[in-house]
Amino acid sequence: MPTTAPLPASGTDPDGTAVIRALSYNVRSLKDDTDALARVLTACAPDLVLLQEAPRFFRWRKKLARVAAASGLVMLSGGGTAAGPALLCSLRATVERTEDVLLPLTPGQHRRGLATAVVRFGGTRLGVLSCHLSLQERERYEQGGLLLDRVAALGTPHVLAGGDLNEDPAGRTFRRIAAELRDCRTVAPWGEEHTWTRTEPHGRIDALFTSKGVEVLGCGVPLGHPGVSERDLRAASDHLPVLAALRLPPTG
Repeated sequence: MPTTAPLPASGTDPDGTAVIRALSYNVRSLKDDTDALARVLTACAPDLVLLQEAPRFFRWRKKLARVAAASGLVMLSGGGTAAGPALLCSLRATVERTEDVLLPLTPGQHRRGLATAVVRFGGTRLGVLSCHLSLQERERYEQGGLLLDRVAALGTPHVLAGGDLNEDPAGRTFRRIAAELRDCRTVAPWGEEHTWTRTEPHGRIDALFTSKGVEVLGCGVPLGHPGVSERDLRAASDHLPVLAALRLPPTG
């Protein structure tokens, strides 16, 4: 059964083992209450934020930087240059490299992309990827394969990938990704489950995945997490965020 006990705080042990918090969040191009969004981000205290539907057009960098600064974070990669996915991070992260990737465009569909980075926490080297997959089932499945290819190309001992998959765990793209990476919610359920609750049916269409070797300490929607109100969650976006605490072993 999911637990509602507070997630472990971030920290680094003397041997280089790092505990981090990671958050995945579709923020609907910041069209909603950005003050509420900043309060949610601040209360969750993430070290990494995987955004989807970040601003892509006029002054998108300024809009994204403003939300990051209001939440005690900095921009890492993505946004307009990745067609929507973006990464933010805390000052705990040492950035090794970043890369924004545009996926093949299907005529009549939205452009999609991936925001990626390689970062270090303590003695751990971690590849990170944020995605927002297609609404169209066939294209989404192909993008799931490209996501896994990009994860492998990061060349890191450990990986964190996540985003808005636009399907629940029963979908074949979700299952394709979960066959290669571990679905954090399944490993260590915490908090609430469903990330889409605005219309029926409710579902878990947003997720975080890790590679083997990363210990998942808890993962779910942070409803009831200290400082996170249901009112702010409803005002910040039409999606609910996914928060996870992870223990990363040192990799040298």
